[in-house]
Parts: sequence; structure tokens; C-alpha cells
Amino acid sequence: MKKSKNTKFITLMGVLLAIEIIMAFTPLGFVPLGFTKATTIHIPVVIGAIFLGPLAGAILGGAFGILSIIINTVSPALTSFVFSPFITIGGAQGNIWSLVIALVPRMLIGIVAYYSYKWVSKIDKTKVIAYATAGVVGSLTNTVLVMSGIYIFFGQQYAAAKEVTFEALFGVIMGIIGVNGIPEAIVAAIIVTLVCKVLKSVFKEKLY
Repeated sequence: MKKSKNTKFITLMGVLLAIEIIMAFTPLGFVPLGFTKATTIHIPVVIGAIFLGPLAGAILGGAFGILSIIINTVSPALTSFVFSPFITIGGAQGNIWSLVIALVPRMLIGIVAYYSYKWVSKIDKTKVIAYATAGVVGSLTNTVLVMSGIYIFFGQQYAAAKEVTFEALFGVIMGIIGVNGIPEAIVAAIIVTLVCKVLKSVFKEKLY
């Protein structure tokens, strides 16, 4: 029984890591909503946290962060310096805080999503609301912590890249959280709920 459980754990972990990689390097990682594109790479992290526990969620989140560093290094955009310490754009240079922004919020996705799911599932026997809550909370953890890190550690440089004053940057960041973060959280809630309902019928027991 334990061997079977370990096999299921490793299999699901491997599948979720593979999905993250595919999503990171294809349009599957971004769902077009008309007015914006919702990032979806954090969704496997939330699902992994629910079925494999907080440590696995943190590992999957760390993989998301590493993929972010790689993408922003090999295919840099105007603000890639906030995610990669190896990038310098227009005088703005990435540094150790780039690693913090790329990795820490993503690792916390799995941890926060797991405990929000665990708390809500105590009062939600169907698990549906618990799944949706984990999706929303996990998604917002990523958005809010990443944008907060950018504001704290790269405020001046990020404002210059966005061609706004530092005084106006807070409003810009709140706009990004509203326009991108909220739709991403809704998409995450829907997809996490649908996928977890299927996985629940496959995995009858906890894998952690």
C-alpha cells in the first residue's frame, strides 16, 4: 500500500512538473480574456499542494520560479530585470532581489493554497468551495507578493521602464493587480475546481 502511494505521489508530481514546463514555454500558460491574458502557470502548483501537501506545493512553486528566471533570461522583456539577476535593461539591473521575487512568492503559492484548502475543507464537505478558495488564494498570493516585491525592491527602475513617475507607480501596480490579478484568480478557481474534482475520484486517499 505504501509503495503504491509513493508511486502515485511521484507520478502526479512528475505530471504536474511536466505541465508547468509545457505551460511556461507555450501559449497554454496564458489564457486570453479579451482585455488581458491570465497567467495560468501557478495552477499546477495549487493542485499539487492540495493533493501532495505543502512541501510538494512549495517545490512545484519553486519550479515555477526557476522557469520564470530562465524565460526572463533567455527571452528578456522590458521589465525582465525584476525576475532575473542576469539581465540589465536601460540601466536597470537585476540582482539578488530578482531571485527573491521570482522564487519566494511562487513557493508560497503552494503553502498558502494548501492551508487555505485545509481550513475551508473543514466546513465544506463537498470540497468544491475549498478547491475554489485554494485557487483564488494561491493565485492572489502570487500576484500580490510579486507586485509588492517589485514595488519595494525595484520601484524606481520599474517606474522608469513603465514610463511613469515613482509617485504614480503604486496606482499602476494596483491597476495591474486589479486587471490581471482578479481575472487570474477567477480562472484559477474554475480550473482548479474542475481538475481537482476529477483527481478526487482517482486518488481516494491522501498522498502525503
